[in-house]
Amino acid sequence: MFLKNAWYVAASDHEIRRHLHSTRILGEDIVLYRTLDGGVAALEDACPHRKLPLSMGRLRDDAVECGYHGLVFDCSGSCVRAPGMAQPPARAVVRSYPVAERYGLVWIWMGDPGSADPADIMQVAHWGDPAWGVNRGDAMTVRCNYQYLTDNLLDPSHVSWVHQTSFGNAAMIGEPLKTQVNDDGVVVSRWMRNVEVAPFYAKFVKFSGPCDRKQHYEVRVPSHALIKAIFAPAGSGTDTEPFHPDVFLMDSYNFLTPVDESTTRYYWFQLRNFSPDDEAVSRQFAEDVRHAFGEDRAVLEAVHAGMARSPSKMNLPLDAGPLRFRQKLQALIAAEQAADVKSAQPHA
Repeated sequence: MFLKNAWYVAASDHEIRRHLHSTRILGEDIVLYRTLDGGVAALEDACPHRKLPLSMGRLRDDAVECGYHGLVFDCSGSCVRAPGMAQPPARAVVRSYPVAERYGLVWIWMGDPGSADPADIMQVAHWGDPAWGVNRGDAMTVRCNYQYLTDNLLDPSHVSWVHQTSFGNAAMIGEPLKTQVNDDGVVVSRWMRNVEVAPFYAKFVKFSGPCDRKQHYEVRVPSHALIKAIFAPAGSGTDTEPFHPDVFLMDSYNFLTPVDESTTRYYWFQLRNFSPDDEAVSRQFAEDVRHAFGEDRAVLEAVHAGMARSPSKMNLPLDAGPLRFRQKLQALIAAEQAADVKSAQPHA
């Protein structure tokens, strides 16, 4: 169900302070906290003695004290104190997880710690570029399997029905889609020429009249998406520079963290090529995006429930991108699990 050797978002950076923060990722309970030097530690959230969540204990400098019998675990997961014992029990160990901070988010590596490389975290173009504005985004819990969300993030067609008052409009219906499979994921895209500007974007574009619009929907393994929007005056739309002077560019980054098989934590932010220091524009972006993503949530939670009751056996041509991504992800999961089984077998 899940790819373990991958980086996932564990929390927004402001959520992790000098207190014990409990969360659940890929079905595993984890406790996070900031160390005295400002770094972040992540441990299995269960004392090995009686399995009380360590998040119910307390911080002791950079270590966590279990709230039941006082066993103390350092950032590496080793027990460094067991009251009444000269040496902690050899089995008193909890798992620790590699963590990194990028883009205002705390990332966690869920697989083999020796394979964790922060350089593999998804790169964000224009982060820190003073010419681009940033809407720091938000997070929400969605009561559905994360693969319904990756399906949705590879489906430009749905916006014409789910987001009629925001991202979509009737001008988009029926426009063909192009699917491209890459080493790290799948891209579904299309250009729409000489069409009306959709309501969400009409507030911000610098030109009047019809537009050329590009939808670029990209999902990378394990479950991170980049949605690019290009709006240019009709007849001037292009994928590459030089763009029209009044072009509207928006990159929306979407990070999906499976809580378990039926719940997903959804983090996002957007970057734009205009109004870099305008807080009013950022607030408007945040409000409108939150509303649109709420529309997605209502639909996808109902889809999850409906598919759980009676799975569909039907696909449409627009499902090509989501299906290719599912196939790619499943192949990686199967290979990872096979490698785990092999490494666990005794050597002759």
